[in-house]
Amino acid sequence: MDLHIRAARPDELSQVEHLLREASAWLASRGIDQWQFPPHRDRITAALERGEVFLALVDDQPIATLQVDAHADPEFWTAEDEPAGALYVHRMAVSRHCAGAGIGSMLLDWAAERAAAAGKAWLRLDAWKDNPGLHRYYEAEGFVLVRVIDLPHRGSGALFQRPAPPHPA
Repeated sequence: MDLHIRAARPDELSQVEHLLREASAWLASRGIDQWQFPPHRDRITAALERGEVFLALVDDQPIATLQVDAHADPEFWTAEDEPAGALYVHRMAVSRHCAGAGIGSMLLDWAAERAAAAGKAWLRLDAWKDNPGLHRYYEAEGFVLVRVIDLPHRGSGALFQRPAPPHPA
């Protein structure tokens, strides 16, 4: 599969939202309460404008999205975690027609390379607390569970990280 990953443009908000809504519907069909709310359009728009949202394309068709940035959620990552030493993945979604093709793995490897190129030691993410299948997925992708933060106003809070690959000088 010839996968091309590039920054999404602000005028591609609808494509990003479509991928997130598709993931939300699939999760709901499996009885998982993750992402059962409209995408945070304001946050996505701001991230698009900062160049932090990416689309993965095959034959110029968007098949996945993710956000990669240096924002360590202060409710999750503490000073002891050295939050500046990582890049963070948010809102990763792969179209269901590409499920099982390893797209998520490719996106995570790509994000880890970005982290390494930026001189970061870690690629981190926070996952939905009540989605053990997702936790197993990230562990299979080389992530280690750091801890689970249980905040009543947040569905997310399972904190994972994996080392960024060594980057040649």
